[in-house]
Amino acid sequence: MTTFLTDADVRGVFDWRGAIEALRDAYSVPDDAARFPARTMARGDFGWLRTLSGVPANTGLMGGKLIAASLAGRRACYLIPLFDQRTAELVALLDGSSVTGFRTAATSALAVDVLAPSRPLRVGVVGSGFEAQHHVRALSAIRELTTVTVFSPNPASRARFADSLADLTTPPTAARTAEETVAGADLVLCAARSRDETPTLRGAWLAPAMTVVSIGSTLPEQRELDAEAIGRADVIVADTVDEVAHDTGDMIAAAQVGVAFAGKLISLASVVSGQVPGRPDPQAVVLYKSAGAAIQDLAVAAMCARRAAERQIGTPLTGIVTPVSK
Repeated sequence: MTTFLTDADVRGVFDWRGAIEALRDAYSVPDDAARFPARTMARGDFGWLRTLSGVPANTGLMGGKLIAASLAGRRACYLIPLFDQRTAELVALLDGSSVTGFRTAATSALAVDVLAPSRPLRVGVVGSGFEAQHHVRALSAIRELTTVTVFSPNPASRARFADSLADLTTPPTAARTAEETVAGADLVLCAARSRDETPTLRGAWLAPAMTVVSIGSTLPEQRELDAEAIGRADVIVADTVDEVAHDTGDMIAAAQVGVAFAGKLISLASVVSGQVPGRPDPQAVVLYKSAGAAIQDLAVAAMCARRAAERQIGTPLTGIVTPVSK
């Protein structure tokens, strides 16, 4: 029997701490490209279909995420199937809309936990959308946040951001500029791209010992960090090294102006698994750059599916897909 989880079901069973620990478990296994191949993108006249797939080493499940996008309608649909590795049975089918946002923020929180100093943090946020909100909630699940300062160009957006997180122990306050948000922060979160793809974070603003999280540039045409920010980073930790290095606009632009970063680019899995230190020096500027990965979707989806089964949440779908002998 297959269980279908709606987006409401997923949100009902989701938990930040549980997701972060599921991801910590997933990333504690050394990198294995055979288990998580590069994503694919099929493009047509009216839309595109992106596929991420993986066979995790630690859950007994395998699966993927399909993202279907309509260019004309400016709409997207997310679907996550989970299969039993031993029997090939379809165990669960999830609406992946919320999983996508949750897994990005939870993975960033895991990265911060292994990269930032083990103490309360002052957080500066550039961006005020749902990704930025998710990130602050995820961070608050693993660290005490002494201050949270946010900047986005629209004052109304800043106010909505503060209102949405008013229940936190440390409610956010607004800054007048992005530079003001960054000043004095231990942790800088970049979760917004400018409309014309002009970078929203500049390396000149960074100070020693800062940790930077960048999630807003995942495609070649997108920009979030300027080339100086890439150059100022002593270590760049990537969730998917090849995609971050070659397929994100920030890194492409940095390479075009001669910024060499290959020697300081390491994987998140290598840090979480203890193979290499993420912060070689207390004064180092450490950048975590995310492009998204199947390992994240599958870890969070599997956690949600397990919790849903424990609570008997979801819609049973009997006999919709039956494995066949080969």
